[in-house]
Parts: sequence; C-alpha cells; structure tokens
Amino acid sequence: MNNHPNPMKSPLCLIENVHGELRTGEQALEYLRGISEPVVVVAVVGLYRTGKSYLMNRLAGKQTGFALGNTIESKTKGIWMWCVPHPKKPGHTLVLLDTEGLGDVDKGDSKNDAWIFCLAVLLSSTLVYNSRGTIDNQALEKLHYVTELTEQIRVKSSGASSAGDEEDEQDAQFVKFFPNFVWTVRDFTLERIINDKDVTEDDYLNFALNLKKGLGKNVINYNLPRQCIRNYFPSRKCFTFPFPTAPENMKNLESMDVNDLCLEFRETADRFCEYIFTESRVKTVKGGQVVNGRMLSHLVHTYVDTIARGDVPCLENAVVAIAQIENQAAVKEAFHVYKSGMEQVLNEVPLELNEILSQHKKINTMATEEFMKRSFKDETGVYLKELAETIDKHCADILHQNDQASEKKCRKLLMDFYAPVAQKLQEGRYAQPGGYEVYCRDRDNILAQYHKQANKGVRAEDVLEEFMKERSAESNSILQADQKLTENEKRIQEERERTALMEQRVKAEQEKKEEMEKSIEEERRSQRERLKQMEEKMEEERRQQQKEMQLAIESKLKEQRDLLEKGFKEKADLLNEEIQQLKKEKTKSSGGVFKDFVMPLLKTGTEVFSTFLQYKTMGKVLK
Repeated sequence: MNNHPNPMKSPLCLIENVHGELRTGEQALEYLRGISEPVVVVAVVGLYRTGKSYLMNRLAGKQTGFALGNTIESKTKGIWMWCVPHPKKPGHTLVLLDTEGLGDVDKGDSKNDAWIFCLAVLLSSTLVYNSRGTIDNQALEKLHYVTELTEQIRVKSSGASSAGDEEDEQDAQFVKFFPNFVWTVRDFTLERIINDKDVTEDDYLNFALNLKKGLGKNVINYNLPRQCIRNYFPSRKCFTFPFPTAPENMKNLESMDVNDLCLEFRETADRFCEYIFTESRVKTVKGGQVVNGRMLSHLVHTYVDTIARGDVPCLENAVVAIAQIENQAAVKEAFHVYKSGMEQVLNEVPLELNEILSQHKKINTMATEEFMKRSFKDETGVYLKELAETIDKHCADILHQNDQASEKKCRKLLMDFYAPVAQKLQEGRYAQPGGYEVYCRDRDNILAQYHKQANKGVRAEDVLEEFMKERSAESNSILQADQKLTENEKRIQEERERTALMEQRVKAEQEKKEEMEKSIEEERRSQRERLKQMEEKMEEERRQQQKEMQLAIESKLKEQRDLLEKGFKEKADLLNEEIQQLKKEKTKSSGGVFKDFVMPLLKTGTEVFSTFLQYKTMGKVLK
C-alpha cells in the first residue's frame, strides 16, 4: 500500500503551465512529501489529442481520472500527477505523470513544449512517448524535443571541462540517468512486415530507428533524432495499438465499458500495463540513490525553480540540493529519536552512570540508524558529525542535570541526618568532658545512615567528602575543648581526622576516574558503531553507483553491437570511447572513499567528546 495516510482519489496538478510560465502545484508537492516509500515514476508525453490520458488511467486501474476530452482542445495543461499503490511491488508507490499535449496550437510556444518534455525526462523512470499512425520520418521529426535535451539538461555543474568537451561527455552520461523509453503507437492499422517477414513491435521500432550512412545534411538531420533515442535511453520498447472502437464512438471512450472496446486493443493495453508494472524501474538520481516521494517533491521544486530563473537544470546540482535538505532533516529526525528516548532518564534522575550510559548506548544506536535511513551522499561525514555533536552535547547536559540532582539529594540526606547533631551543638551537649567521643559517635551514625541510602547517584562520595571537610573545623573545635583528653590523645585524634578525610578524598577521586573511564569507553564504542553504520551506508551507495554504471555500460555495448552489425564501424568506434570512459568511472567509483572519511571523523569524535566530559574535569566550577 501507498504509505501516505490519505490515498489519492484523483489526479493533482504537479506543475502548472500558466501563460507559458511553469510553477509547482503546492498541493501535489505536499502530497508527495507524505510518501516515504520508493517511487516508480511513469510519465507520458506526445502530441495533443493522441490519447495519452487514457493510458495513464489504465495504469491507475481506473476508467476515469486524467481528463480525456473529446474535442480538438487540449485538456491537460502542465503536468498532472496521480499516486497509486504499485500493483506489483509492495512497499512502492506508482507515480503517474500526464503531460500536456505537445504542439498545441493554442500555445504557439515551442520552447514551452520543450521544457515540458525535458521535465518528463528528468522526473520519470519510464518515459512513454505516445503518437498516432506509424513510426515514420514525420513521426520522428515531431520528436525533435529529444535532440534539444543537451541544451536543456546538464549532468555536471559547469567547471573544469570546456564547453565542447562537456557536451560530448554529457552525451555519453545521459544513458546512466535517463528513463527507459516506451513508444506507444495509437490507431495503428498497418501490418508489421519488414522484408516480407512478420516482425515484433520492438523490431518495428528498431527498424524505424535505423541510421542512414552518409555525411550529407539531409542524412545528418535524418539520423539525429534516431541517434539521440539510441544513445540517451537505456532501453527501448514499443506497443502498437489498433483503434479502440469505431470512430463515431471515440468521443465516448471515457464512459465506455472496457469489454465494449476492441479485443485486440484491450489485449495490447493489458500487455502495456503488465510491462510498465513489471519492468519500470524505481526512480533514482545521479549516483544510483533511490528516490522516495519526499525526494521527488524536492526534485520537482528544484527543476521548476531552475527553469523559472532561466537556467538549465543540472542533475549534479539537484542531487547536492536534495542531499542537503534530506541530510539536515535526517539530523533533526535522528536527534528527535535520541531526545525523546532519553526523556525517561531525565524523569528518573539521579541515576548511576552505568544506567545512563546503558540507555544512551541503546538510544544513540537507534538515532544513528534513523539518520542512516534518510541521509545520503554524506561522503565527508559532515552531517553524521553534526548529529554526533548534538547528541553528545545533549547527553552531557543530561549528565550534568543528573550530577546536580545527585548533589541535591545527597546534600539533603546529609543535612537531614545532621539536624539532630546541629541541635545538640546549639544546646552545648558536646561542650563538656567526653563530648568529642559522643560527637564522633553521632557523626559515625550519620555516615552509616548515609551509606545505607540507595540511589544517591554519581555525586555520593564527592558530596560526602565536602560534608566531612565542612565538619572538620567543627570537629576540631569540639576535640580541642574536650578536657577529658590529653594533648597526646588530641594529636592522635587530629591525625585520624586527617586520615579519614584523605581516604574519603581518594575514594571520591577514584569514583570520578572510574566514571571518566566508563564514559570515554562508551564514547569510543559509540564512535565505532557510528563508523560501522556509515561504512555500511556508503558501501550500499557504492553498490548503487556501480549498478548504475553497469546498466549504462551494458546499454552502450548493446548499441555498439547493433552498429557493428549494420556496418557503422566508425560510429561503433566512437561509442567504444564512451564505453571505456564509463568503465574507468566504474573502477574509480569502487575505490576507498571510506578510508578518506574514517580517520578525520575518528579524530573529530575524540575532540567532540572532550566537551561531553568537560563538566567532570571542571569539578566544582559547575556546581
């Protein structure tokens, strides 16, 4: 099921086209932002009034939805979207995009058509080109938009390469990022016979895309759209549809029962839907990153804004922009997981350090896992570092609050136990011979009661040391005033007092040291866990990138074999240069990116944790 809480009952306008200006439909973007599932995006393009909307309705499993219209006026303006649960891939959403008809006489602006076509290519994982009649030279000339894509899409941000080199390089790169291509021919009445042999629909398309030999202007113009389709799209598929019904019934197509349509048309439509459901890939962006609904909304917004500014959409820049948005959100969501999970700790302070660190360990791992689910292309670990710092600072704050709660509780306990002693001091009960012995007995009783108390927290020994130190002047005063004791006995008792105070100080310092060691070890463990999860994440991203490269190489190799079979050795040799370049990129992308990332983060982690434990080393400064 589509994991959006509200299923989409009818299409929404994703990109409005108002007087030739494109702008995003906020309601549609908001809906996409609610989809965290991977999306399979199928867009249909083609001349107006060729039946594109009918195909989209069939894919949605509905009779109506996208407006069909029964006049010469184009019904669809801009790009309309319909999100439905994917019928073949559980946990995926099928996003259907119906574009306005190309060549609408009412528009009179071919540039606007070109941008609609360009956006359909950029946003989809399968592009359906819908036409009528036959695939002939006239039909291919009407698909001139495909020859303009190099002017309307950049793979990389402008930089190192010269303009010419950059264009050549981008031509070779398009196949990695472009959608699969499906040509649907409507109202097809011819027999599919080539050289006196019955051929398949795919053979028919490939025959129509055959190149001519020669260098003349007419040959170059003839080959250009064919060569672009062959070079840019990783796979090609064709479906030829007969008339769905008698011409006089076409205006009632939307209301007609499916069973009243031509049997061959229904069978072709079923094959088309089955192919789209089975073969259409999940939408990805440069680097092989799988796109969900939320990320698709970012893509739409980024590309439309770029076009509105008069700039050329860039695949690399779009990925960088999405990564920044998603990674910032990933940090925020992951920290929310940590903060919410640690609220119980704050409600139960004071606690022993082991209890806090145990909870910190569990929730920190959960938070990092949440970060990894949403983040991508955090290749330098900037956002993981930000999350680690934010979590560590919050944990330090919790530890400090725990410290204060422990100190408050311990002081209250000692003062409650000390109250009777203070009363006796006020009454002068210790100011008589033998008073020191009585005082020591009462004081020892205070310590015994204090030690019996559970859940005092991390400052128990430290506060006790301070209490004993505060009482030392009082104890010495009573000792010196006790006439029962000799001077020698008083010296012995003074030494015992100093020794007891020193022992308590050592005990308190030892407890601090042990807590420090536990905390540092826990932070090291947390760093190892973060790095392990990051390594797994980057390895998955590397596999996605390798898969992207391999699909591109396989597509180019297939095209190269076809060119060699048809006698285009020079073109096949040029294609070989592209193949070798892709292979080099694939080898390069399999290298040790992670090694360049690990050591700086490890070093940073140690530095970050120095603030995590600072309150411990500062001691009473924070009291």
